[in-house]
Amino acid sequence: MVDQDKFTDAYNKSLDFLSYREHSELELKNKLLKKSFEGSLVHEVIDKLVAKNLVNDERFADAYVSSRKRKGFGPKKIFFELQQRGIQEKISDKAIFNDSNDWQIVAQEVFSKKFRNGVSSEFKEKSKQQNFMIGRGFRFQEIESIFN
Repeated sequence: MVDQDKFTDAYNKSLDFLSYREHSELELKNKLLKKSFEGSLVHEVIDKLVAKNLVNDERFADAYVSSRKRKGFGPKKIFFELQQRGIQEKISDKAIFNDSNDWQIVAQEVFSKKFRNGVSSEFKEKSKQQNFMIGRGFRFQEIESIFN
């Protein structure tokens, strides 16, 4: 009966985490392990959550991309962050590059918001602007189209 109680505790803790936001399988696993639940128990809990479709890496990736895109981050940075959260490359690519994501428009909006005076004619300032966009995770073609 003790094992069932531990399972219930871990399961309820998982539901608590999921009530705040979507989590990837890896994120949830790491959080449960930090709470001192055993590895085998954590795998059982996650398997049950996946079976009930309460944890879904594709759904998490879509929500994560949407959130980070709204905050002005580009596809390269978002892809890297998804990899850190244990999302497979195929799932990440699908979420980032679906038909509704026009990264060129996002890049232009981010640039316009940060640099209200537009593209600088000074080399040093222009380099700073380009580095800002690179740091935000935009690809070369998106950055290049802003500066041409």
